[in-house]
Amino acid sequence: MSLMANLYVGASGLTTSQNALNTTAHNMSNMDTDGYTRQQVSQGTRAYQTLERKVEQIAWKQIGTGVNYNNCKQVRSDFLDISYRRETGRSTFYDVSLKALEEIEDQLQEMNGSEFAQSMDNLWVAVQELAKDPCSAVTQSSLITRANEFLTRAKSVYDGLVSYQENMDSTIKGMCDTINKYGDRIRELNEEIVYIESGRQEKANDLRDERNLLLDKLGEYGRIDYQEDIFGNVSVLFEGSTFVTTDHVNHLGVDTTLESSVGYATPYWEYAAKTVDNHDGTKTVVSIDGAHVLDLTQTISTTINTDIGKLRAVLLARGDHNATYHDITEDQDFYNRNISQSVIMNVQAEFDQMVHNIMTAINDIMEGAESNPAFLDGSVGEAKDFTLFVCANEQDSIMYDYIDGFKGLSDEQVEEKIATYPPELQDVIRSKIGRNIRTGFTIKNSQINPKLIQEPTLFTFRTIDGSEDNATTTALKEAFTKEQYTLNPNVSSRNSFITYYNSLVSQVANSGDVYNSIKEAQEQTVSSVEAAREQIVGVSSDEELEFMIMFQNAYNASSRYINVVSEMLEHLVTTLGS
Repeated sequence: MSLMANLYVGASGLTTSQNALNTTAHNMSNMDTDGYTRQQVSQGTRAYQTLERKVEQIAWKQIGTGVNYNNCKQVRSDFLDISYRRETGRSTFYDVSLKALEEIEDQLQEMNGSEFAQSMDNLWVAVQELAKDPCSAVTQSSLITRANEFLTRAKSVYDGLVSYQENMDSTIKGMCDTINKYGDRIRELNEEIVYIESGRQEKANDLRDERNLLLDKLGEYGRIDYQEDIFGNVSVLFEGSTFVTTDHVNHLGVDTTLESSVGYATPYWEYAAKTVDNHDGTKTVVSIDGAHVLDLTQTISTTINTDIGKLRAVLLARGDHNATYHDITEDQDFYNRNISQSVIMNVQAEFDQMVHNIMTAINDIMEGAESNPAFLDGSVGEAKDFTLFVCANEQDSIMYDYIDGFKGLSDEQVEEKIATYPPELQDVIRSKIGRNIRTGFTIKNSQINPKLIQEPTLFTFRTIDGSEDNATTTALKEAFTKEQYTLNPNVSSRNSFITYYNSLVSQVANSGDVYNSIKEAQEQTVSSVEAAREQIVGVSSDEELEFMIMFQNAYNASSRYINVVSEMLEHLVTTLGS
């Protein structure tokens, strides 16, 4: 090979070493950049020049033409990436669930400085004092006062749980918007990466880093599956449904009108929802049946990966309505399918059941008491008119609260408003907005009998012969101590009114301990996977300095090689010229 050709060998060494130094410097400058992946230069040999071919020779006579810069590749482990994104999603699921339990525990234990348990104890003490002196105006007034305090604080606890439900619900729209934003950006990065890498030897590593970071963040919200094609496009499935394709993103929508009984947000796939065209060219969603992003009736299990993502955790913890004792008394299958997996709804239903049982037991005893004013004087009213608790709304009614703007309207007003919608929507709206509200002694639907508030001694606890009604007061005491109530259909142990609330709080605390243990174990798993991944993708300053010295020496060697060739050429030219 000529000396002139040898100059190109040296030049290839300079170019390749310079590229390697640039890559090393890029690694060093991005050591603390979130999501950055260490890059490596891949080098190879250029095509050899064949000088002589002989069959009898073992190998042909060839000489090298220099070093070739193949590409700059990322150093990643697909297995660790998948594990990290799955375990991070599982960690966020239990983190959200634990925080929900902690908030519920705070609601149960303390309300603006007054513990609900104290109001329970005060009511029990008032019943005991009444049993000692049933005809005393003081003990009778104390019972009314303590019952009113009990119901007021029960409403405060329940309202706190409802408020927390609403706070969790307010985050759903933001999470879905964030997921959509991540999907849109991944699709944009797909286009940019394919454009840069198509037909070139260049790798869009920094864009790939951004895309990998988005996949990490997306994994926190739900279960994702993804695959990269030969062109560099990444297709993403979110919760088993197509999310990001090569040229499209299927967005998540949020419904607050068609599905949820109290207007809570329900995520759905926009492409799968049933819509109708409006006169103004817009579309209106009329049904999201079959378009739900998550199936919340699935059993929470690590085996089938139904415990992944903060979106599922928030939806499960929040539930889809304000639960009452009706949700427990339906049947065990209904409870397990709709209530048990929601920590807030479960506590709401159990708490409402406790208050309902107390109010119902006290009312049943007073309604059948010999000292009931209705039995002493038949002209004053029915026996139920003198019970301690009454329903604020005794009749079942139709409430128009499925769709915003219909709540509280009369039938005529509802029809007038429906008439303003397109004809194809009117029947759909009619089928969605009406529902029967089951009443009874729920926390929200109960109050102290106004007659007893105005005249606390109206129920005299004195029989027709003028003696004290000890039978009624004894029955009230026994109602508080009789162990015949269970928290839910899955619990066999029975409680009295006195121990029910403590069992409820203990159940929440025990569930919190379980979730806390799972969360801590999950954090350790995430930490170990992240550490293993960091060993591969992370930048080591010591290692990069070694590479820098090595590539610098290679650059210097190539430079000296060129100098030697240059001196040889100069010598030849000088000698021949003389």
